[in-house]
Amino acid sequence: MTIILRLDRVMADRKISLNELADRVGISNVNLSNIKTGKISAIRFSTLNAICSVLKCQPGDILEFVNDEDGGE
Repeated sequence: MTIILRLDRVMADRKISLNELADRVGISNVNLSNIKTGKISAIRFSTLNAICSVLKCQPGDILEFVNDEDGGE
């Protein structure tokens, strides 16, 4: 099972830049870029809450579960 981050898609839909979102959420551009590109293994609920609040979306709009092809669970 894999969790895929779709933050880039939501940001494009909302026409908001990385710099603007980082500023409004209160995190660094580097940290937000890592979230956007999926180079993270965890995210704080407070950060997820702030991102969803600014983008006016649900966590499910940003996070997607994909079942691995090996038949997993």
